[in-house]
Formats: sequence, C-alpha cells, structure tokens
Amino acid sequence: MNYYIGLDSGGTFMKAALYDSKGVQVALTRTSASVINEQQGWVERDLDSLWDDAVIVIKELLATTDINREDIKGISISAQGKGVYLLDKQGHNLGRGIMSSDSRSLSIVKEWLQQGLPDQIYSKTLQTLWTGHPVSIIRWLKDNQPELYSNIGAIMMAHDYIRYRFTGEVGAEITNMSESNFFNAQTGQYDMDLLTLFDIEEVWDALPNIVQPDQLAGSITQQVALETGLVAGTPVFGGLFDVVSTALCSGIDASEQALNYVMGTWAVTSGITREITQATHNFVYGHYAVEGEYIIHEASPTSAGNYEWFAEYLSADGELQHQHNESLVANLEVASSSVYFVPFLYGSNQGLGLKSGFYGLQAHHTKAHIIQAIWEGILFCHNIHLERMRARFPQAKILKVTGGPTSNNTWMQMLADLTGMEVEITDIDETGSLGAAIVAMVGAGEYSSSRECMDNIVSQSKRILPNVDNHQALNKKYHHYQQLVQLFKTFEEQIND
Repeated sequence: MNYYIGLDSGGTFMKAALYDSKGVQVALTRTSASVINEQQGWVERDLDSLWDDAVIVIKELLATTDINREDIKGISISAQGKGVYLLDKQGHNLGRGIMSSDSRSLSIVKEWLQQGLPDQIYSKTLQTLWTGHPVSIIRWLKDNQPELYSNIGAIMMAHDYIRYRFTGEVGAEITNMSESNFFNAQTGQYDMDLLTLFDIEEVWDALPNIVQPDQLAGSITQQVALETGLVAGTPVFGGLFDVVSTALCSGIDASEQALNYVMGTWAVTSGITREITQATHNFVYGHYAVEGEYIIHEASPTSAGNYEWFAEYLSADGELQHQHNESLVANLEVASSSVYFVPFLYGSNQGLGLKSGFYGLQAHHTKAHIIQAIWEGILFCHNIHLERMRARFPQAKILKVTGGPTSNNTWMQMLADLTGMEVEITDIDETGSLGAAIVAMVGAGEYSSSRECMDNIVSQSKRILPNVDNHQALNKKYHHYQQLVQLFKTFEEQIND
C-alpha cells in the first residue's frame, strides 16, 4: 500500500494527516498555530515558528504509525490564501509572514478604490482589491518599510513558503497565485502592467515560477529528513489554496448544481465553472484543481472564528461547550430575540473598516440569546455572499457545508431555514489535509486526475431540509440585520470624518 501526507496550514491549527491510496485517513496530528497581533490591524506569523509547527505535526504523525516510511510516496500542502511570506535576496526569511486577515494597507486600498483601480484591473485579473491581497501588502511595505522592500527576493504565500522549507525550491502554486493581482487571467502569466499600476514594479524579479497543484515541485532534503523523520527524496507536490482544497473534497463540480459553504475563520461560498461570464457583480475567479475549470468564490473573515473569539466569555474553562450551547439555543424560538450581532471582529464584507458589535441587549436576555445572535449574525454574513453566488449559479439547490459548525445540528438547521436550500454535510472532516493528499496522489501517478481520486474515496453524507415555517422569520431578521449594518457604516463614516 502506498501512503500520502497532506499538510493543512490554517489560521488556527497546523495539521498533518496520513492517507492510504484509497483516501482512508490512517493518522492525524495537529498543533495550535501562533498568530502575532502587536498592532491594530496587523496579523502576522513568525516564519520559523510556522516551519516548526510543520515539523512538529509531521514528527508526531510518523510516531503514531509503524508504516514503512519508504511507502510514503508524496506530500503536499493546503494553506490559507493571500497574504505574503517573503524571502530576501539570499533566500533567508525576510520579516514576518503577513496573513490575509491583515489590514494595515487599509488607507492604500481606500485610495485605490477612489481612483477606480478595481475596474481598471478586473478584465485582466478577474479579482477585486482588498487589504489581504499580496499587491496591497507589498505596496504598504514599499511606502512604510522601504529597506525591507528593497531586499525582497521572493514573494510567496503560506504553502509556497512551507514547500520551500521542505525542498529548497522557490515556486508559486497557481490556485493561490492566480488570485494575487500579480497574475493576468487572460494570459496565464504575471503582468508587468499590473505591477506598474500598483507602483511596485521593482518586485518583478521576485515573482516565482508558477507551479501546478499536482506538479512535482521538489523533494524532501537531507536536512528536513533529519528534522522530521521523512525519507530524503520523498516527492513534494505543488499544493492547493485551502478554498480549492475544500471545494474539491465537497464534490462540487462544473455542473453548477451545488455550492460549497465553508464555515471557519472565513465565510466562503464557492462554485465551479468552465465559463467566464459577464455579470453585474465582479466575481472572483481563480484557477481550480481541474484543468480548464475555475473556482468562483465570495469570502470574508466573518464566519465561525467570530464565535470562537467568545470562548473565554461564554464558558468557565476557556473552551466553548458546544453541546451545552446548542441545547441552550435549541430551546429558544427561532429568530425571536431582539439581539443582533455584527460579526466583523476580523473584517467586514459590507465596507472597509467596519467594526463588530451587539445591538438590542437588555437585562432579561440570557447567554442563550447571545449565542443565538452570534450564530444568526454569522449566517447573515454568509448570506450576503450566497445571494450574489446564487445570481451566478441559479441552478444550485444544494449547499455542501464544511467546517466546525457542521457538527451542530441546530445551527445547520438555521442555515437551511434561512437559505431555503438543502444542506449536505459529508463525513470528511479534514478537507485541507485530504485535498493536499489528493493532489499528491495524482502527482505520484496513483490516479490520473483528482476527479478519479475523489470517485474512489468512500464518504457518507447527511442532508438537512429547510423548515418553511422558520424561513420567513429568519429572513425578516436578516433584513433588519442589513439595516443595522448600514447604520454601523454611517456611524463609522461620521467618526472617521
């Protein structure tokens, strides 16, 4: 039996999973991923600590099984997209990794929006502009840390950096880099005209060669073999943007009959298509793991991470008591509370710089009402994205949902009731790790394509049907939520003025 390792570098955990060639998970290890928040809007990672986390989970993974390590035929990585992870001109770490939820470039992006830059670039990039994009961060570095900027030798994203540490080879994986705004979607190459528009043309030579997800991108070095216990020479394949990895494992395809819903730190709604179509809304198109297909997705950092933030406030031991909290909310009438929560702790999907907050709290409200409002607010934020995506994918009737909240039947019923769509939840828990392992299997020749691989992976799913009686109540509260956010927006504009 051949085996494959999928490494998942997320916003909360670093995970490593070992799979056999049938996609059966043999072992899984994880460690908490450290994030540095030293200034408002700054979200960073120490690069050596990021690598140390990868070493830790792989060493522990190998220690949990007695398989012959020579039978591990490949490893790949799925990771958070966007942000920047830099090397200097000598190939050493340059500063800290800057994550996609970082917003230090807010004033730059606002200026670009005023200049109409998003409309100028869209026909080339098929991307929007926001603070977590590599171009926004790189421009901020030019303006604020010119010495560091002048020493940039390679611009990568998280999985590119980890792959570099595995192999010593610099590369940029396409499902992530295609959404960087360095990349011309029409030519399939980097575009100097884009860098000139952003006034960062000096970094042209720091853009790495493009790597495909299942492309052999190097092999485990002798030094890394000593650190991790892997066999030197083990193939390392390109990898995936984690949104692509999750979509792949969800089973959505270019038939456009279903959408993938990710509930994690980020709220993500994804669909797969073979066509780039004109639309009133500028949808984000990225290269998919299947050749000739694109992933379209709407996303913002407004999902379950907002609920996790309340852990120390909603429990005595600092851990959310999920089953207990679910029972509290299950005993409440649907959407009956006057409490609203706007889940903008990490960013907004309805305006730059908007903040989080509660409205409507009164003395008679209980912990259950607060939790219910948090869950509603997160679903309402997701629904902003879903409404746009349903305009692009009008045939979609099923939401294939992944993420921690899928184990919460009450929350999932709320989702089905709000959207009026059938919710489908598979028993594949580690979509990041499995997606990475799938492209390693394809790259190693175990399967001819990721579709063939998924067809051979056995999984089960449950379906939740919407309750028509609750649909109207939740949508009424959703409408009121949207009105509240507009008031937040007006207030933010006033205090900024």
